[in-house]
Amino acid sequence: MSPGFDDYGPPVRVEGGLRARSTRGAIGQSWWSRRFVEVLESFALGSRLTRGRAYARRGQVLRLDVSPGEVTAEVQGSRPRPYPVRIGLATYPSKVWRRLESELAGQAFFSARLLAGDLPAELEELFAEAGAPLFPAEIDELDQSCGCPDFAVPCKHLAATFYLLAEAFDADPFHLLHWRGRSRIELLDRLRTLRAADAGSAGEAGGTGGTGGTGGAGRTGGAGRTRGAGGVGGAGAEPVPGAEPESAGTTGVPVVGAARALAGLPPVEADAEPDRFWLSPVALPDRPPTLATGPELLLRQLGSPGAGIGGPGLAERLRRAYREFSRGEAAPSGEFGRGEAAGER
Repeated sequence: MSPGFDDYGPPVRVEGGLRARSTRGAIGQSWWSRRFVEVLESFALGSRLTRGRAYARRGQVLRLDVSPGEVTAEVQGSRPRPYPVRIGLATYPSKVWRRLESELAGQAFFSARLLAGDLPAELEELFAEAGAPLFPAEIDELDQSCGCPDFAVPCKHLAATFYLLAEAFDADPFHLLHWRGRSRIELLDRLRTLRAADAGSAGEAGGTGGTGGTGGAGRTGGAGRTRGAGGVGGAGAEPVPGAEPESAGTTGVPVVGAARALAGLPPVEADAEPDRFWLSPVALPDRPPTLATGPELLLRQLGSPGAGIGGPGLAERLRRAYREFSRGEAAPSGEFGRGEAAGER
């Protein structure tokens, strides 16, 4: 710290700055946001993180932008002009992202969660296995700079930016991936393209018929059908034990969906057993699986609104409203008024 740095006095009070939603305790609600804060705090940065957290909660950060490879911000300190802040982090090259996108598209679980605007916890392991960790492992991986006179890195202005960045990850998890080099639009478009290509290839493989009704590369010569990755027949597929041959080869129509699941079951004769016609041919579980989704799923899918229509402040007000609606309660008077949203302080 430079001599006399504490003599600059308290920071200039800010109106309309970005204020952390968390007023006490830890910052970060989602697993990826908390993980980011854990990584920062593991670097043993001392009291500057504490002072930076106070700055974030007072609304001293005026602007925060995330782009590939860097985060830029303006933080109001004790001087009249705010300090410019920059946090750099290496992006991954296109070759690495293509590999990651192929891995993500190959598993419906990842694709569904990402298309819904969510990051599954297993994503961190998948990125690590690809040699592209989501989070920095060492403080030296972060290229930090601030225009303040404090020689320490990070200073409290950088620390405040880190905490606001963690809450930005809460609001839109794709900010984290964008920082690493892939925007929401680029990633989701790529996943849709890869998933569509896989579905098309699977349909062609399943619908290729041969002489005498024998299936193509995805079929076996004897009893039993095959399945490849994702449960769709194709070259290199393995036989499913105990399954009956598919009948799609005689019609040229691929067997997909429920027809594939029921292909090995005997047909139900409606005339012989009319009382059993509408019964399931297989036993159903006592408690069918359910998909639990949060009330702010739509906001995550749409991303942060632009500054022209309210920016992060609008997203925060809508998020709180959705939470109230999901509980079946009316929002308290003034709950979503000016000054309560993260982006309007």
